[in-house]
Amino acid sequence: MIRKIVCIDEMKCTGCGECAMACHEGAIAMIGGKAKLIRGDYCDGLGDCLPSCPAGAITIEEREAVPYNEEAVNEAKAQKPLACGCPGSLSRSIERKEEKACPCHSSSASHLANWPVQIRLAPVEAPYFDSSDLLIAADCSAYAYGAFQEDFIRGRVTLVGCPKLDAVDYKDKLSLILKNNNIRSVTLVRMEVPCCGGLEAALRNALKACGRDIPLKVVTISVQGEIL
Repeated sequence: MIRKIVCIDEMKCTGCGECAMACHEGAIAMIGGKAKLIRGDYCDGLGDCLPSCPAGAITIEEREAVPYNEEAVNEAKAQKPLACGCPGSLSRSIERKEEKACPCHSSSASHLANWPVQIRLAPVEAPYFDSSDLLIAADCSAYAYGAFQEDFIRGRVTLVGCPKLDAVDYKDKLSLILKNNNIRSVTLVRMEVPCCGGLEAALRNALKACGRDIPLKVVTISVQGEIL
């Protein structure tokens, strides 16, 4: 069929990998230091990858191509690593054994129940999202607040990020996660610093865009490690 699909000019490609990260469908991968369209049926032709390319190596062309397969894309998002090819990004649940707390000191056991945790690396759909309480946390908050594992990660699915470091708007990714999964509640843990306002704004916009009524709780941590 004739349809719109991405075209990558390998001569212009610098190998930065930004397009592979920006492609929500996983149609682009880095091979031999160059970006390549590895799955034509994963490319929806909308061009989300275009603005991410600093070299202008990506265009949208209209040509003969296999049809876009949304069902295959959704399955791949839930079960496979990202297009960047990193095996560490494979989505997985983490089973934890219950430990008896020692009255003498706090437990050092991790309560993390999912992987990956970075918002940019997280799949849009995964089994661990089903009927979950979701924690969205600023990267710095776990370092500032000493009891972060026990008070916030325990019993929740965790996603972390920093809009200042990632320099992206998390709204679209978060809205898809909220829309495509049965999430019961969302807790946002942010720092008091102004840049964390971008994370809160993205989450609030995602909640509006997802079309579901999901309770939101916002917790703000001071740089001294206190809940404000």
